[in-house]
Amino acid sequence: MMFKDYVAVVTGASRGIGYATAKALAKEGAHIIAIARTVGSLEALDDDIKAVSGEAATLVPLDVTDYDALDRLGGVIAEKYGKLDILIGNAGYLGDITPISHLKPKTWQKLMDINVTANYRLIRSLDPLLRAANNGRAVFVGSSQVAREPRHFWGGYATSKAALECLVKTYAAEIENSNLRVNILNPGPIRTAMRAKAAPGEDPKTLDTPDDLMPLMVKLCAPEFDDNGIVADFRKFKADPNDFYF
Repeated sequence: MMFKDYVAVVTGASRGIGYATAKALAKEGAHIIAIARTVGSLEALDDDIKAVSGEAATLVPLDVTDYDALDRLGGVIAEKYGKLDILIGNAGYLGDITPISHLKPKTWQKLMDINVTANYRLIRSLDPLLRAANNGRAVFVGSSQVAREPRHFWGGYATSKAALECLVKTYAAEIENSNLRVNILNPGPIRTAMRAKAAPGEDPKTLDTPDDLMPLMVKLCAPEFDDNGIVADFRKFKADPNDFYF
């Protein structure tokens, strides 16, 4: 089991990519600290984790914009485990697909709060614990396609993801000489509720599932994966598992 005795935090764990990631890491032996707003979905995740690993997860029902709670999370993990092996920054918000001039200030702020500031606060809270692990790994779920190739009506979401990529790459540069490795995963179109909202006319059966994404996610978390500050692209990974850099 690749992650035996590891501790992993997964945000947005109640559905989609976060749900699949929590299960995949648990199957490899990690103890999962699952963060999401929806208690019922977290409990369903816990049942699935017990089925694949025999161990219960630690369920943390909170909104990632509760920044004081994220600060407390670091203290609790430090007291109980003294380290954190894996951080998956997955929680995200789509906002509205609309012209920038029509984007409501409240929606813009929520995009920044969830997609950018929450991940900064996670880094701020959990960095010492990630550095304390023998092979700390942090993976943030981005969307480099729209961040680097702006398209009509996606301005709010794209801007927040571009900011996230800059944040994560800066953090990666700062920890280069440590045992920690920090990277970004660009999943592309995946069969999730967020994708259904973004492209309501799309046939979801034509899309890869969150489970299909897991070989790449697990690879990025593995102790032998030593690349740092890269963007891993799932579509390229499918074409060539040895050449997946965006």
